[in-house]
Amino acid sequence: MQLKLVPGNSAGTVTTYYLSSSRDRGSTSDCMRFELLGNLIGDPYIVHTNVYTQGKGDKEQQFYLWFDPTQDFHTYSILWNPQIIIFYVDGTPIRVFKNMKSSGLPYPNNQPMRVYASLWNADDWATRGGLVKTDWSKAPFIASLRNFKANDACVWEFGKSSCANSTMPKWFSQQLDLTSQARLQWVQKNYMVYNYCNDIKRFPQGLPLECTLSF
Repeated sequence: MQLKLVPGNSAGTVTTYYLSSSRDRGSTSDCMRFELLGNLIGDPYIVHTNVYTQGKGDKEQQFYLWFDPTQDFHTYSILWNPQIIIFYVDGTPIRVFKNMKSSGLPYPNNQPMRVYASLWNADDWATRGGLVKTDWSKAPFIASLRNFKANDACVWEFGKSSCANSTMPKWFSQQLDLTSQARLQWVQKNYMVYNYCNDIKRFPQGLPLECTLSF
C-alpha cells in the first residue's frame, strides 16, 4: 500500500494499515500491523509494528522513518509466507518475525486475513507516550492511501486456499537475501526506537521465548 501521513500537526493520531483475521481482535485472532504515529511539525515520525498470534500481541518494534511521511506517498509492504513475516518500507526490510512453531511458539499460518486501514485518536500513548494530546482545532485529519496490491496472493474461498492445488508463487518460499539482510541491519542499527525483546523492565520474569532464540 502507498500511504501519505496526515500533514501538519498530527500529534495524537495514528494511521494504521494492517492484516487481520478479524475486524475486532479476539482471543484467537492473528494480525500484522503498521501504525504510523502522528507528531508535531518538525519532529521525527515513528512507525510502530506489531504481530499478534492467537490473540496475543505485545511484540512491538518501533522505528524512526528516514523521510518525512507527510510530504509524499511511500510504500508499506508485508511479506507473509509459512516461514517468515517481513515488514518493508519502500522496499527496505525493517522487521522480521520467523516461524518458530518447532520451539512451541504460535505463528499466524492457519487463518486467512483481510486488509484494513484506519485513522484514529490514540493520544493516550501515540505521541511522546501520551504527553502530547490531539489538537482538535486542526481537524479534520486526513491520511491518503492508494495503489493497494496483493501480488499473487493466495485467496481463501469456499473453505480452502487458491494456492492449495496450484504452483506456489515465488514469494511463498521467499527469504531475505544477503543484500536485504544488510539493509535490515542498517535500519535496526540506525533507526530502531523500541524493541520489546530488549525491554527487561517490562518482562521482569524473563523475556518472551522468541527473544531468546536465534533469529
